[in-house]
Amino acid sequence: MTIEWQYTAGEHFGLLSLSGYLGPEGAHRFTGAIDWVMARGTGPVVADMTGLRGWSLEGQLAVTEAARRLTGKGRGLELAAIPADGSLVPDGDCPPIAVHSDLAAALAAHGARDQGDEGRHE
Repeated sequence: MTIEWQYTAGEHFGLLSLSGYLGPEGAHRFTGAIDWVMARGTGPVVADMTGLRGWSLEGQLAVTEAARRLTGKGRGLELAAIPADGSLVPDGDCPPIAVHSDLAAALAAHGARDQGDEGRHE
């Protein structure tokens, strides 16, 4: 199984919602989603991982690489509700990645309650 993703561009940040399993196959799809996100929207990207059933080492590496790429474009990456089967351990040259306990906490950090359907892509 791979991941499904949906992107909603907001005024001050983008919301990338993920579901499925972020394994080797999903990592490639996640990278494509990040390409899509980088071409659209501004500000930091919150990756909502509430719907993920888990992630592999390859998936975690794809997340840290996405953080590097987004930071290189002046944007940050934040994670909401990382999978319970592991924690993200970025290497030393990875930019900081904020981790929120859940989506509500991530939205609250940005002063938002709901991004709605504006700018949504699946």
